[in-house]
Amino acid sequence: MDLVWTIIIQLVLSYVATVTFAIITNVPKRALNACGITGTFGWMAYWTLMQMDSGTGASSLAGAFVVAVLSHFFAKYKKMPITIFNVPGIVPLVPGGLAYQAVRNFVLGDYTEAIGFSVQVTVVAGAIAAGLMLSEVFNHSIRTFRERKERI
Repeated sequence: MDLVWTIIIQLVLSYVATVTFAIITNVPKRALNACGITGTFGWMAYWTLMQMDSGTGASSLAGAFVVAVLSHFFAKYKKMPITIFNVPGIVPLVPGGLAYQAVRNFVLGDYTEAIGFSVQVTVVAGAIAAGLMLSEVFNHSIRTFRERKERI
């Protein structure tokens, strides 16, 4: 029963975080629910892989990939730019806590600890960027395949 409540809390809070950021960045009202769904699915992919001990890098890569794929889908469905869904959808994955710990340890003079946190932040940020890029390559390949198929 604890797992069910944990999953419900993860779903609700990731949706709220994504929609709240979307509101702050002036996303049109008709796209708010799609933004929330995008962020929620991205976070759940990340969270599920973290529960299976996949590591922050692989989990962030998968979460960003899911966000990018859903963003592409909702952009076509809603006939809106993809960034409207990408940017708020990535927010739950951003390593803000790790970055805070890195800066905090630098300020306190614990440089070894600070460098460790900084490396983790860099890995997660790189994984998010790679996930977004892989999705674009994936979508471009599908689009090219469809265009070639239609010509034949």
